[in-house]
Amino acid sequence: MGQTLAEKILAAKCERDQVVPGEFITARVDLVLASELSAVLAIEEFEKINGATIFDPQKVVFVMDHFTPNKDIRSAEIVKRCREFAEQHGIRFYGVGRAGIQHILLPENGWVSPGDLIAGADSHTCTYGFIGAFGTGIGSTDAAAAMALGEIWLKVPQSVRINYGGQPRPYVGGKDLILHTISKLGVDGARYQAMEFGGETIAELGMADRFTMANMGIEAGAKTALIPADEKTLEYIKQRNGNTGDFFQPDPDAEYAATYEIDVSRLEPCVAVPYLPENVKPASELGDVEIDQVAIGMCTNGNLEDMRAAAQILKGRKIHPRVRTIIIPGSQKVYLDAVREGLIEIFIEANCAVSTPTCGPCLGGHMGVLASGERCISTSNRNFRGRMGHPESEVYLANPYVAAASAIAGRIVPPSEVL
Repeated sequence: MGQTLAEKILAAKCERDQVVPGEFITARVDLVLASELSAVLAIEEFEKINGATIFDPQKVVFVMDHFTPNKDIRSAEIVKRCREFAEQHGIRFYGVGRAGIQHILLPENGWVSPGDLIAGADSHTCTYGFIGAFGTGIGSTDAAAAMALGEIWLKVPQSVRINYGGQPRPYVGGKDLILHTISKLGVDGARYQAMEFGGETIAELGMADRFTMANMGIEAGAKTALIPADEKTLEYIKQRNGNTGDFFQPDPDAEYAATYEIDVSRLEPCVAVPYLPENVKPASELGDVEIDQVAIGMCTNGNLEDMRAAAQILKGRKIHPRVRTIIIPGSQKVYLDAVREGLIEIFIEANCAVSTPTCGPCLGGHMGVLASGERCISTSNRNFRGRMGHPESEVYLANPYVAAASAIAGRIVPPSEVL
């Protein structure tokens, strides 16, 4: 019987020829990661284990990205606790000035490879599927056990295959493909399943677009989201001095719980309207929705390619006088590359604020919290009620082109309306 990509990776991690959906396995992990919010809880649980030691300090990473730079005394104390624990146990620690948003930082530094099993105390750990790794979110208690044992216990998920065909229109990219997919499946349509993306359109997509798609697999309820590694993946890894890992490929006769065919040739730039990522409409139909804030970046669209997309629209233009626009590069490297390319100058001349890498506004933490009645169009991944601030605020999800165009217009529009 053929195996899906997820099944092949999990079989390798428990040293078996194959695994079957629905069975419970204990699998070896290649990396355990946590942010300050999840790490501090994992530390508490880890220290309850008598005689526990870190299974491999090189395979545990703490990245301070949610409330950093520290927004208050409480967050400062949490980061201090994480830093002291990391120093005590010799694990990798990324703090302010050396870090970035974890899901952009780790691939950028070559810490994840195709075929890896990544256990992260963050729901968007599924992002690593963009290079053919099985990334999955776990709780802080599970993270503590994984730090001690180097393994996790999980049920092998069923897989769903989603094939994309056709040539995308201008200003349509990975964000639009995944929003459209979520609109078709629903926010629980792939619950505890592995989403496997393929087809001619995926083969042509750049790595940043693949990154965005895998990042939002969890918004359909998926356990993980995967794109088989290919030559583009290999080039990406080589540029970052990473380990080439294992380029597992799904078998032609693999069995899927469902298979979907999506033609992207007619797809317009999409926007998810409040209060679920499945509530997707064409940007062209939302021109009467006025906005107060625009947030571009974070983990979902914080790569250099996303910064370039926003700059392409904003260059030589000013944002609407009613709108505040916050640009958040996903890492220090992305920030520096954007400086060198002149992108930051474009943003500032357009009256945007540019932030050090942080998750801040995405979770309503800091650097862009919304007041009652305010609307924000964001390149982030969630638009639940109260996600970015007040329960009576609204968040709209879009790609960087649409977000930048909306910043100029003061209302939600496709790029064609301002160019």
